[in-house]
Amino acid sequence: MKTGDPHSGQTVLRAGPPPQEARGAIVFLHGRGGSAQGILSLYAKLHLPEYAALAPQAAGSTWYPHPFLAPLEHNEPYLGSALRRVGSLVDELVAQGMGAEHVALLGFSQGACLALEFIARHPRRYGAAIAFTGGLIGPAGMPFEYPGSLAGTPVFLGSGDPDPHVPFQRVLETKGVLESMGAAVELRQYPGMPHAFNEDEIEAARALLASIENGV
Repeated sequence: MKTGDPHSGQTVLRAGPPPQEARGAIVFLHGRGGSAQGILSLYAKLHLPEYAALAPQAAGSTWYPHPFLAPLEHNEPYLGSALRRVGSLVDELVAQGMGAEHVALLGFSQGACLALEFIARHPRRYGAAIAFTGGLIGPAGMPFEYPGSLAGTPVFLGSGDPDPHVPFQRVLETKGVLESMGAAVELRQYPGMPHAFNEDEIEAARALLASIENGV
């Protein structure tokens, strides 16, 4: 592990066809204490065999050590390393000939926060961003000013309310920020759902990803 770049060189699990033969790709991002193998199990449930799947492993199973609502500097150098890791995978796919508009990011909890923060900091047209219980990273009152446009990127936000780790107000705030950047955001609220994701969210993700595959 590199002290300033802890996630560099960590394992990346892969499934499905090679990117050169795939109609799209999904980068799966696990939550705190989770694993690449665990989040990659969603690939089979999505029933999109023509998609390539990549799931990076976080060092120590944690993308950043403190809550996502902590001051940004408290989560460094881990957060910066995590964002670079996601960026390296997206760049790898693009270098292999896949347009960013066919690359989707899907994450749960800490991984969902990471996916959303990545697209906000590196805006362009992506295939989709799917966040199961997550929001943009930073403390309350942070202005969330990101330059650039998401150019119609479809974003799905699903979250329980209340959630023990992700305040629903932050999910609402995230929706507004991403819409202001040009994303097409769908938000589904699940009253009383525990810190997890459900079949309705999986079905929504499948439909969204299938629309990318079909060129919609």
